[in-house]
Amino acid sequence: MQTSPNIFNQPRAVQFSLLMKLFHSLFASFIFFTRLPFWRLHQPPKEAYATVVEHWPLTGWLTGGIMAATLFGASHILPFPIAVICAVIVRLFVTGALHEDGLADFFDGFGGGTDRQRILTIMKDSHIGTYGVLALIFYFALLCGILMSLPPMTAVFAILAADPLAKMFSSQIVNFMPYARREEEAKNKTIYRPISMGATISLALQGLLPSLPLILLTDTIWWLAVLAPILTVTLLFLLIWRKLQGYTGDCCGAVCLLAELSFYLAVSLFS
Repeated sequence: MQTSPNIFNQPRAVQFSLLMKLFHSLFASFIFFTRLPFWRLHQPPKEAYATVVEHWPLTGWLTGGIMAATLFGASHILPFPIAVICAVIVRLFVTGALHEDGLADFFDGFGGGTDRQRILTIMKDSHIGTYGVLALIFYFALLCGILMSLPPMTAVFAILAADPLAKMFSSQIVNFMPYARREEEAKNKTIYRPISMGATISLALQGLLPSLPLILLTDTIWWLAVLAPILTVTLLFLLIWRKLQGYTGDCCGAVCLLAELSFYLAVSLFS
């Protein structure tokens, strides 16, 4: 794992350069992981996109926050099941269904591929297959069903916690395995760099802080729900390594959504 330079021990010019890199990286993350017009405010350099994973959970604060706010507001004027569906739809618009696209490609590739090259070829194909369609149907059925089964405020707190938490755990894939394709074959023409020690600490804070309201304002035993995405991510990492010996962007999206779903399931079981 890389070590990060201590910004406070650097000359002023170096401090400014490091702060600008952080600024570019933050904007690149919000541009890459959402469809909100952050690009109108600032256009980061191409190399900034290699570090977007280091701020992935922070984008979950935004996407999860919008989804939770939609659920909270809609539940006051609509039946709760309809409010849940509205909240899910709003997040799809905010993210551009980026991770859902990865989930579908992941299941198409791993379901229909018989070897590494065939899996990678299927995953890169823009057409969706039977496995991808079924995966999305089952995913949305479970997601909506679990959220509908929770008390409204518990569902709101769970959404705020689950989005950043799943992205925090999923981001570790770049440290555990290499990219499975060459850089020029990547869909976004970018390979994420390994995460430094400083970025790992930042990721932990980004991922865990939104969980505090769920723990403090509901039931303290629910911190055990964090074990569910840890187990899910571990099993998925082992599967991806066995099949591909590396990750792709589709793998990142699929791991994120399945880790998030496992957290909701654990919360539902505890409730």
